[in-house]
Amino acid sequence: MSVNRCMFIFSRVPHRIRAISVQNRNVLDSRARHVASVALFKHPPTGHLSPRKHVSSNSSSRPPDTSLFVPLSVKSELTADASVGAELTQPLDKSELLKVLNKFYKRPEIQKLAADHGLDARLFHQAFISFRKHVLEMSAISADLHIILNDICCGAGHIDDIYPYFMRHAKRIFPMLDCMDDLRKISDLRVPANWYPEARAIQRKIIFHAGPTNSGKTYHAIQRYLAAKSGVYCGPLKLLAHEIFEKSNNSEVACDLVTGEERTFVDPEGRQAGHVACTIEMCSVNTPYEVAVIDEIQMIRDSSRGWAWTRALLGLCAEEIHVCGEPAAINFVTELMYTTGEEVEVRNYQRLTPFSIMDHAVESLDNLHPGDCIVCFSKNDIYSISRQIEIRGQECAVIYGSLPPGTKLSQAKKFNDPDDPCKILVATDAIGMGLNLSIKRIIFNSLVKPNINEKGEKHMETISTSQALQIAGRAGRFSSIFKEGHVTTMYRDDLVVLRDLLSHSVEPIKTAGLHPTAEQIEMFAYHLPDATLSNLIDIFVSLSQVDGLYFVCNIDDFKFLADMIQHIPLNLRSRYVFCTAPINKKQPFVCTSFLKFARQFSRDEPLTFEWVCRQINWPLVPPKNIKDLVHLEAVHDVLDLYLWLSYRFMDMFPDANHVRVIQQELDDIIQLGVRNITRLIRATEAADPSAGQQQKHAVPLRRSRKPAGSGGTGKDISLGSRLVKDGLLTSDLLRQLQREWSKEHTSVGEMANPITTAGTGKDKNKVKKKKK
Repeated sequence: MSVNRCMFIFSRVPHRIRAISVQNRNVLDSRARHVASVALFKHPPTGHLSPRKHVSSNSSSRPPDTSLFVPLSVKSELTADASVGAELTQPLDKSELLKVLNKFYKRPEIQKLAADHGLDARLFHQAFISFRKHVLEMSAISADLHIILNDICCGAGHIDDIYPYFMRHAKRIFPMLDCMDDLRKISDLRVPANWYPEARAIQRKIIFHAGPTNSGKTYHAIQRYLAAKSGVYCGPLKLLAHEIFEKSNNSEVACDLVTGEERTFVDPEGRQAGHVACTIEMCSVNTPYEVAVIDEIQMIRDSSRGWAWTRALLGLCAEEIHVCGEPAAINFVTELMYTTGEEVEVRNYQRLTPFSIMDHAVESLDNLHPGDCIVCFSKNDIYSISRQIEIRGQECAVIYGSLPPGTKLSQAKKFNDPDDPCKILVATDAIGMGLNLSIKRIIFNSLVKPNINEKGEKHMETISTSQALQIAGRAGRFSSIFKEGHVTTMYRDDLVVLRDLLSHSVEPIKTAGLHPTAEQIEMFAYHLPDATLSNLIDIFVSLSQVDGLYFVCNIDDFKFLADMIQHIPLNLRSRYVFCTAPINKKQPFVCTSFLKFARQFSRDEPLTFEWVCRQINWPLVPPKNIKDLVHLEAVHDVLDLYLWLSYRFMDMFPDANHVRVIQQELDDIIQLGVRNITRLIRATEAADPSAGQQQKHAVPLRRSRKPAGSGGTGKDISLGSRLVKDGLLTSDLLRQLQREWSKEHTSVGEMANPITTAGTGKDKNKVKKKKK
């Protein structure tokens, strides 16, 4: 070994070790070794983690969910001195080394010290496994660690001397250990009002228009909006934004339209008008307005979209904020505004037309009348009921959530037209807001609907009082031909549950949703550059601190998309934007197209009109069956996705105008299919008779539980109903089991009853065969 290399390596060995003669290393006094060990803990080598508290200064901070911390695979960093440790001492005995490392792992003092540095039992175990593998399987390790380990194996070192090197390795596989305090500060969501300095710089007037459905609360807010010099309307649906856009311009108030997929400027040169109608996610919190209207404020508690209402309420720069919604939100909004120092003026409204609960259920589709609307909570029920109505010689309109807005409006117009023979509407709860319909009677086909719980699991549950009132309130609207509304159920048993639901007041709102911003995630990524976006979000939510007025919205859809495109090379900001795209993850074609969009984008290749047409096989033909119709709806969603992305990456999605043209053509094709939906159902039944039987004999799900406050025990719910409710059994399988059980029960009864089995010899022979 050269002299220069020896001197270089010797300088790398810790000062404490250099002070020990190689020849006398094995006779080091044990007390001196202990003192040196303690000194090493107090003054670890440069670059090692120094003792510090990993608890936020706020007492409300909680320990992180370390199950989210994914250890990184650390590559060996062999330097020129990798073999010097063995040259200065001797090769390490791997079997003896294994005993030393396992002894180190079991020491309570080490475990406690590691916990003080942020390594709980889970992380400590994972870090040790990685460290042990590194030491035992590497052909050569750093000189300083080699010498320390050799000392310990030879009895001249203390086992605790391993700790600084262990922590150095732990920080490499868990980089968040070094920056936990910074991560906590970034994810501190306790004062969201301070995120909007422009809004805090002005004194806003908050006016709450509170009332039930069809009380005129939104009408009065819009009147003030139209009279203002400038204003913004923030609604939950594109349909509502379109309605205000048209109403404003028809009233000679220049108004632009801004949704996720559409920008319409009334000025030919593209200059912004003083008024804008937008979906709530698209509202600007930097533009000053005289008046802002926030519709359906009760959705501030929505587990997925509530953050958008929180952002609008706290961040809009308007002299007057007109909030419209249920009275259940009054106290919460008032309390929320205390944090900004703004007072709330409440204006209460009563329903303009009465509606009543009928004394009897409909029982049969033969008892339908003009103006009836049957509300279902699944498309299969819609297909089945519309088919049965057609068999009875009546026409019906159909509205459900996945239909394009143009098709929904077309079906609503058909139902509202007094000269059209269509007098019955079959719809999902999509009619709860956004459509003006002339409904006389709401008929609930069922009172349970699919829902996603906090764990992301799908289950069936009874609709809430708020949902029941929202839907029932569609009957007898003030502007319709029916001046009084009625509500009932299709089945007698459900009517009792409906009465109980509507007799309760809506549960007061207690919390508002929040969502991490792109800037916060970017700061997280700066500290954790090797973490995936999905993992960054998980860690953010785990470390986030919110006060009692807020909660972090469900981010399952975001994570689903993040995991889907994780393997595609994208910068963090682009990846974040893609993952916030509003797509229906239940549609495989939509998910596949989303993946193709991201892959094409990552290649820096523009997604041209011709490219999109190839992906969707344009031009498309009218649907021949229900499956074709569902596919066309998915294609429409894909075009929506393209338009949504085109406003975020204009250079990469350059042909938005061409795509919008074919989307309108596709809307017309879907409208044609929906107008002939019963013919499509018949074609589906002809192609798959079993599907037809399922729809023909479909048994709607009944209530899954007693509503709150009903006083029921829930013991009257059968085992079969519970299995269907939990998704463990389908209605068809349940009926098949009932038939088989009925046959078996009948045969057993014949054997047990001598009166029925003694009639003829033939019957006796049957019994004998049964016994055999």
